[in-house]
Amino acid sequence: MSQLRNLQIQSVLYHNEKSRIIRSIKSIVRAVDFSIHERIFDKVVVQYGDGSPAPIFTDEDLECLKKEYGEFIELKYEFFGENLGSARGHNRLASLSSTNFIMIINPDILLAPDTILELAKPFWESKNNIGIVEAKQLPIEHPKWFDPKSGATSWASTACVLMPRKAFDSVDGFDADTFFLYCDDVDFSWMLRKEGFQVLFQPSAVAFHDKTLSDEASWRTSSAEDYFSAEAGLLLAYKWSRIDILQNILAYFEQSDVDYYIKAAAEFRRREAAGILPKQYDTNHKIGEFSNNNYGKMRFVL
Repeated sequence: MSQLRNLQIQSVLYHNEKSRIIRSIKSIVRAVDFSIHERIFDKVVVQYGDGSPAPIFTDEDLECLKKEYGEFIELKYEFFGENLGSARGHNRLASLSSTNFIMIINPDILLAPDTILELAKPFWESKNNIGIVEAKQLPIEHPKWFDPKSGATSWASTACVLMPRKAFDSVDGFDADTFFLYCDDVDFSWMLRKEGFQVLFQPSAVAFHDKTLSDEASWRTSSAEDYFSAEAGLLLAYKWSRIDILQNILAYFEQSDVDYYIKAAAEFRRREAAGILPKQYDTNHKIGEFSNNNYGKMRFVL
């Protein structure tokens, strides 16, 4: 096996439950121990960035965690003092280290002991220019299509991914000026593909994503998630030159009686009038994939 040297595992926090974060840390430590034993990495930093109104962890909490797990990981915690969102938060965290690899996970993700090992495999098994590798989420697997032989997929969900820093830096990280909470990972993946990198799904790398479901077993979303998902959909369609789709969404939102649709359309119009929409790409529609109200083809419907 080829050693990939050092790794930063990073996660952006906002109003997360301390107990769930600590449970995630325990799973990270086990996976890190396994990856170091298998000589995948020789040093691992676990960096949290907290955008909550007040710090989730106290200095005493951090000292206890470092004392318990310091043998395996270098634990760091940055209180942002403001809600930076997902994209800007991860850009900030990535700028705080110089590790060869960056792993992004959601705060409630639980890693299997071999998750890091399996995510790293494509980087030494393939000579292709790999930009990012995504883990399989359980118990609700993401329905995105992927090539069963190569693992190639349209985009990678950053609930649990591994990437080389050179890929992250090649696209200047996430587009935080455009995307606050949603679609930053879709856009990031498409930017990587534009630069010639491969985006892969690795089903042998498993991560448990502790989702809260409704009584009907559907995803339970907050009002903020509803709004930023709607806003991001408009901005993604514009950035990736799908004006036809953008116009259809705008018309639907502006005629809707749903508050967050109306608000998202108004925000897009505000940016349009102010001249602060993002630079457009992919006028030939070779990278950005929009299919049946999804970003890329789906294997099944949730």
